[in-house]
Amino acid sequence: MTTPTSGTSRTLRLSAALLTATVALYISLVALGNITDFGTNQQFVRHVLAMDTTFKDDDLMWRAITSKGLQDAAYIAIIVWETVTALVLIAGTWFWARRRHDRARQLSTYGLLMLMLLFGAGFIAIGGEWFAMWQSKTWNGLDAATRVLVLTGISLIVVQLPEKSAT
Repeated sequence: MTTPTSGTSRTLRLSAALLTATVALYISLVALGNITDFGTNQQFVRHVLAMDTTFKDDDLMWRAITSKGLQDAAYIAIIVWETVTALVLIAGTWFWARRRHDRARQLSTYGLLMLMLLFGAGFIAIGGEWFAMWQSKTWNGLDAATRVLVLTGISLIVVQLPEKSAT
């Protein structure tokens, strides 16, 4: 016999699994795109770090990183972070499918937090504010980063919702 609580738990687990899978698919495609089409986002990272399309305020320009080697190292670090995050979220999705809910919740949480760090701390805070990406009309990724942060945050909330035990 199915109780309302057990049905709610199944629905919550299914929601967490599908959201984790959605975010895993997204970041997997991003990582794959960055690996197979390396040059496109490499240019994005280079321009953001160089601050060459910002307002050229002397009080801010000292922050610019103009070394192509450092720019490329940052880009490769981003790709590695994306790839590891994708693998963690794929593993979380796998454990949701295998009904190993505690492990699935743990891995999903780690992967989602990794993505929040990348897009929140990395792209919005560091790219957007420190490197003044918001000033660029051409190389401004704040809207895209915000969309990913919102999807990831909602997913994390659902993954963390407590399950009610059957009485």
